[in-house]
Amino acid sequence: MNVFGTYARYYDLLYASKDYVGEAEFVHQLLQTYAPEAKSILELGCGTGAHAIQLAQYGYSLHGIDLSAEMLQRAHQNLNQVPPTIAAQLQFSQGDIRDVQLDEQFDAIISLFHVMSYQTTNADLMASFATVKAHLKPNGVFIFDCWYGPAVLSDRPTVRVKRLEDETLQVTRIAEPTFHPNDNVVDVNYHIFTRDKTSGTVQEIQETHRMRYLFQPELDLVMAAVGLERVASRGWMIENMPGFDTWGVYFAVRHASETYVLNNPT
Repeated sequence: MNVFGTYARYYDLLYASKDYVGEAEFVHQLLQTYAPEAKSILELGCGTGAHAIQLAQYGYSLHGIDLSAEMLQRAHQNLNQVPPTIAAQLQFSQGDIRDVQLDEQFDAIISLFHVMSYQTTNADLMASFATVKAHLKPNGVFIFDCWYGPAVLSDRPTVRVKRLEDETLQVTRIAEPTFHPNDNVVDVNYHIFTRDKTSGTVQEIQETHRMRYLFQPELDLVMAAVGLERVASRGWMIENMPGFDTWGVYFAVRHASETYVLNNPT
């Protein structure tokens, strides 16, 4: 089953408690720090549009890209719930962040909620950063977060159960991790049970989300290979120095002053 296929139907319910308002404010402050003149944003992996809708309220125009047609369908539905002035600042379209070509550059690019950790091979990472390089204006900034390797290995993911419900649906999600240590990858095996409160119909869903935990030196190397460089890395939403207790870390990235080519360093 494709990642975020059937799962997309329950995504907003599963993450209803996520602090999208606070996270959007945090990203806005980062943009004010690293690209204070930014007006246009490209979001790689926009999901159901929750971050984008919040960021639009700060005056940004935003183009969201996502691979999942189901997630984008939800994003367009969510647009109907916001004021027309906000909806007019937003655009969502389908694309793969590894090879999408928009023939446009943006003041800033963002990729949130560990989208970069879904790029599980070196080729995936390289291609995604190449997309950033092609779409980022010379003075722009790329902000992304990821699973941070030192913390993942120090505080390994365990089996977790999450239960939620709304007016019509009850959802139970079991997440079971499987480590692949030689690939720096964790398979998060989701087993989801849903019950329709009206009909009593029960549905069972299984999806595996493969996540790569990333380390700062490897990110620096991959980014340098495509002409990008890190200007900051801190704890997500807490601004501490990354370490063994920092599962979520954000990186602020710019065009490199000098491009480092893997087989010909300068």
